[in-house]
Amino acid sequence: MRIVIVDDHQVVRSGLRSELAGSVHVVGEAGSVAEAVEVIARTEPDVVLLDVHLPDGSGADVIGRLGDRTDARFLAFSVSEDPADVIATVHAGARGYLTKSSETGELLAALTRVSGGDAVFAPRLAGFVLDAFQQTDAVASDADLASLTERELATLRVIARGLTYREAAEELVVSPRTVETHVSNVLRKLQLTDRRQLERWARERRLA
Repeated sequence: MRIVIVDDHQVVRSGLRSELAGSVHVVGEAGSVAEAVEVIARTEPDVVLLDVHLPDGSGADVIGRLGDRTDARFLAFSVSEDPADVIATVHAGARGYLTKSSETGELLAALTRVSGGDAVFAPRLAGFVLDAFQQTDAVASDADLASLTERELATLRVIARGLTYREAAEELVVSPRTVETHVSNVLRKLQLTDRRQLERWARERRLA
């Protein structure tokens, strides 16, 4: 298996090379988004072992910038267990996410599975991914939501948490009147009569 290691710490890259020696062929290394894009496009690895925080961006940026320039699969490998990092990296296209506390055998098994097209996640992170994709599926499959503008949907998500118009306005950085207008439009489009119905409707679709 041909892999590229992307991590901004040389000691981590060296350690991984040593741990994986004899099991995989490391064809390149990178310590930044810019370096990673160049190395991956040039070496065409099977799998990229990808840190999610880099000096000039994120792991998601690496995947996004490469686009269809590579057929490589991506396995995120990070100290971060922040749901936002996990979800952003997976949405960008990563096939798996392990933490750096993983054992060498676990990492090798994950590389093999990702290379074969499987998705692999550390057990404690799998729930974040499942929840995120369930929410995405709910949004994508609900025709009513397609009628809402981006700002109306953002307002709906905030209001559904029970915030007042003033509190919602502060969070969205708009005026209370603007929030009220968006809510009125949402109620009309969804054929609901009041905020209570709106909040229940949003909770059923896991938007709140």
